[in-house]
Amino acid sequence: CAACTQLIELRVAAVPGVASVSVSPVTHRARVRWRGQSATAEAAIAGRVTAGPENSAGTTTTLQHITGAIARAGYRAWPVIAGMESPLRRRAQRLALWRLFVAGFSMMQVMMYAFPAYLASDGEMPADIDALLKIASFVLTAPVLLFSAVPFFRGAWRDAQLRRIGMDVPVTIGILATFGASVWATFVTPGPVYYDSVSMFVFLLLGGRTLESRARARAAGAVEALAHMQPARAERLDAWPHSMAATDVPAEALCAGDHILVRTGAAAPADGIVVKGESLNDEALLTGESRPVTKAPGAAVTGGAINLSAPLVLRVTAAGADAQLSTIVRLMERAALDKPALVQLADRYAGVFLSGVLVLAVGAAAVWATIDPARALWIAVAILIVTCPCALSLAAPVALSAAVGNLAQRGVLVVRGHALETLARANHFVFDKTGTLTTGRMQVLDVMPLGRMGRDELLRLAGRLEEAAVHPVAQALAMAAAPLVKNFATAIPAEALSHYREVPGSGIEANINDNLDENIDENCGGARLRIGTVAFARELHGQPLPPDAAARIAGRTVAALADEHGWLGVFTFGDGVRDGARELITSLIAAGSKVTLLTGDNTQIAARVAAELGIADVRAGASPDDKHKIVAALQRAGAVVAMIGDGVNDAPVLAQAHVSVAIGSGAPLAQTRADMVLMSARPADLAHAVVVAKRTVAVVRQNIAWAAGYNLIAIPLAAAGVITPWMAALGMTASSLVVVCNSLRLTPRRKKSMPAPAPVATPIAVAAA
Repeated sequence: CAACTQLIELRVAAVPGVASVSVSPVTHRARVRWRGQSATAEAAIAGRVTAGPENSAGTTTTLQHITGAIARAGYRAWPVIAGMESPLRRRAQRLALWRLFVAGFSMMQVMMYAFPAYLASDGEMPADIDALLKIASFVLTAPVLLFSAVPFFRGAWRDAQLRRIGMDVPVTIGILATFGASVWATFVTPGPVYYDSVSMFVFLLLGGRTLESRARARAAGAVEALAHMQPARAERLDAWPHSMAATDVPAEALCAGDHILVRTGAAAPADGIVVKGESLNDEALLTGESRPVTKAPGAAVTGGAINLSAPLVLRVTAAGADAQLSTIVRLMERAALDKPALVQLADRYAGVFLSGVLVLAVGAAAVWATIDPARALWIAVAILIVTCPCALSLAAPVALSAAVGNLAQRGVLVVRGHALETLARANHFVFDKTGTLTTGRMQVLDVMPLGRMGRDELLRLAGRLEEAAVHPVAQALAMAAAPLVKNFATAIPAEALSHYREVPGSGIEANINDNLDENIDENCGGARLRIGTVAFARELHGQPLPPDAAARIAGRTVAALADEHGWLGVFTFGDGVRDGARELITSLIAAGSKVTLLTGDNTQIAARVAAELGIADVRAGASPDDKHKIVAALQRAGAVVAMIGDGVNDAPVLAQAHVSVAIGSGAPLAQTRADMVLMSARPADLAHAVVVAKRTVAVVRQNIAWAAGYNLIAIPLAAAGVITPWMAALGMTASSLVVVCNSLRLTPRRKKSMPAPAPVATPIAVAAA
C-alpha cells in the first residue's frame, strides 16, 4: 500500500550513497540507484542491474546495505537469478490461499455455533450449552488469529516499532479488541461474543486482498508478458557455417557475433540478423503489429519474436541486457516506478488520512463512553476498520499500469510516468515532417505519360533502367516498378541493355534492344533512352516540357524519361505520407487541439504535405535551434505542447516539450530522451494513445472521487453506530475492489494466445515481497 512504499523509500533513501529510490505498489518492485565502490550501479527490484549516473555526494554503499535497510523496515528482499522471482511469487500465493481457506472454514463453523445464540430469547438457552458453544467458537477462531491474521499482526508490529501508522494498525486493533472482548465474555464475565465477526472480518480482508493482488497483476501484465517473451536457453551454432550442430547454452551467455538456431514455434533468444532461412515472425507484443512479418536473409529479428513457419539461423547483434526487448522492459518498469503528480497527491493525502482516522476513533470512543459505554469500543473499532486509504493509494498506480499495458500491445512504449497525464492535458501538438508524418523514404508520387506509352509501360521501362542504380530516386522507381519489372525481366536477358552509362548528378543513358517486349518494342525498341533530370533527358531531342506537365512538377523532385523522338513521361517523387496520418490530424483538430507542422524542409514541400494532411499552421526551414525556440514560445503563450518527432535530430525540441513522442525503435531506444516511443510508427496508434491517456486521467479521477466519497459517507455512519465492525470490513474491502476493477477497464482486450516461449532467465536482480 502507499504507507509501505513510503516507508521503504524513506529507509532506503537514508542509506549513505543512495541517489534515488522509487517503489511501485502495483508491481511490488523498487528501483534503487546508488554509488558503489567501483562504479555507480542501478538495481531494479525484480528488474535488471545496469550502469547508472554518478551520485554527486561521492559516498559509496553496497547492495547488502540497501537490502539491510529494507529488512530493518520490516520487509524482505531477494536477489533473483534465472527466474527465481516466479517460485517466490507462487509460494506466497499458495500461503495466502491457505490463510484464506482457514479463515473461511472457521467463519462457516463459528457461524453455526453463533446461530443458536442469535435465535434464543433471554434465558431460553441453558448456561452450560451457552458456555459450550462459546468455548467451541473460541477454539475454532484461534487458528484464524494464530495463522490467517498473522500478516496483519506483522504489519502492525512493524509499524509500531518504526513509530508509523500503517493500514494494518487499525485492522489489528479491531481484530484483537473484538477477540479479546469475546474471550473476556467467555471465561471471565458472561456476555455477548463476536467470534463470528472476527473470522468473517479476517476472511473478507484476506479475500479482498487476494482479489486485489490478482487484479493488480493483470494491470501490470504487459511488463510481465514482455519480460517472459525472451527464452532462457539458446541453441548456439559453434561451428557455423561448417556444421549445424547446436549447443544448448543460457541465453545470457550469448555474445554479439554468435550464430544461433531459432526453430519453428520458438522465440528468438537475442537480437540478430537472418543469415539463413526464410520465415514469418510474430512481433505483436513488441510492436503491436498483429500480422506476421516476413524474415529473409539480411532482415533484423528482435529477441522475443516468435518464429512461426520455418527454422532460421541468426547472427547475434545484441543479447542480454543490451537486447531491444530488455531495453523495452527496463523503460516500462521505469515508467511504472515514476510517480506523476496524481500518484504523489494520493500518497500524500493517504498518509495524513491515517493519522486523522486514529484521532477520530479515539474521539468517537470518548463521546460514546458518555452516551452508551457498552457501544464505545465497537464504534471505535468500526471507524478504524471502515476507513481505509488503500483505495486512495491505489487510485492512480493501478490505472496507470493498466494503461501502460494497453498501449504496449499497440506498439506505444511509455517511458516516463508523467507521459499519460501530460498527454491527456496537451492542447497543442507539434509534428516533425520527415520520418514522423511521412515515411522518411523517397517514393513515386505520380506518373505522367507524355508520349506513346501508358503508365504501366513507363514504370516497367524506368524500373528496368534504374535497377542497378543506388540513388534514392532510382531505388524509389525500382521499388514502384517491382511488381511489373519482375514479370518483364523474365523475358529480358541481362544483355538487353546496351551502352549503359550512368552520369553522376544527371541520370542514366542506355539503348534498349529490339524484339524484347511487344508493348515496349513498338514504342521505343532500338531507341536510345535517357532517364534523370529534365535537362539531361531534353538533350536527346531538344523539346521543352508541355506547359501542363511543367506546372504539375513545380517544386517537386522529378525524373524525366525520353528518347530521341521526344518525351515519354515524367515521374514525381516525394516523402510519402504515412497511412493514417490524415486521420490522426483530423481527430486531434476535432478534439479541439491545435496542430503545427514544424520541419527543416523547404516551404513548398512542407506546404504540400500540410495541405494533404489538413494542417493550417506550417513552420518550414527550421533548424533544431529554431524548433526549440518555437516550442518554447508556444509554452510561454500557455499551450501544453506535445512534440512528435523521429528522435534523432529532434532531441532538443523533444526535451523542451511538456510531453514528447519519438518515432522509431531499435538501438536509439537506449538513448531516447522522449517520454513515449511509438514502436509501431503507425499514426493510428498515436491517436489511440491520446484517447487512452484521456480515459486514464478520467478513471484516476473517478477512483479518487470514489475513495474520497466512500470515506465521507462511511465515517459518519460508523461514528453514529450505524455500521458494525463486520459491515465495516466488507465496506473497506469493497472500496479497494471498486478502484481496482474500475482501473481494469483500461486493460486491452485479450488477444488470441501465441505459442508460449520458455521462461525468461533474468540476470542479477532483487525481488521484494
